[in-house]
This record gives sequence, structure tokens and C-alpha cells, in this order.
Amino acid sequence: QVQLVESGGGSVQAGGSLRLTCVGSGDITSPNYLGWFRQRPGKERELVATITSGFITNYADSVKGRFSIDRDTNKKTVWLRMNDLKPEDTGVYYCSLRKIGPRSVDYWGQGTQVTVSS
Repeated sequence: QVQLVESGGGSVQAGGSLRLTCVGSGDITSPNYLGWFRQRPGKERELVATITSGFITNYADSVKGRFSIDRDTNKKTVWLRMNDLKPEDTGVYYCSLRKIGPRSVDYWGQGTQVTVSS
């Protein structure tokens, strides 16, 4: 089994920065994708950023140029650096893991709140 624990959320003024951290444990096999999703008030959960075992990254258009994802596979850790935060970035951010194989399996963290004020 896999467990993912997020931290680093909080409140920040518009234009500020936060770094989210997700630490995994358990049977985290490779290859895999690590990523961050968010659920903004009144909206569906959406992809924010992903990073593969080969360090290929993908970002939602809304965060390109502002957010950066990175990972340390040995430490089973993934980060999301969020710069130039905007009020519309407010939401609950979730860490995710997708094991790649004949049957892909997804895991989720519990979420961490990010609040950006004007």
C-alpha cells in the first residue's frame, strides 16, 4: 500500500509564494507519475502539475510560468513551488501518485488548504 502526506499549505497575500511538500511511504514502484491536483471552491478537482519518473513535467495552462514541480524519487518526495499566487489559486491541493503498468493504480493524499487573499 501507499500513503501520501501533504504539507506546506497556508494563507498568503496575492503575489506571494508557497511550497507544498508531499512525502510518500510504502510500496512506491517505478515507473510512476507524481502530481498535484486542486479543488477550488465550487469547481471540480483539476490537474495542476505532474512529473514522471524521467522528470518530464506537465502544467495546467493556468499555472504555467508560476508553479514548478520537482521530485526526489529516493526520498519519495514531490514538491510544488507556487509563485505569484492569485486569489483564484485558492483551494485544497492534493498530492497524487499513479503507478504505471498493465493496470495503473492511483493514490491520493489527504489534501492541504491554500488560501490566497487580495
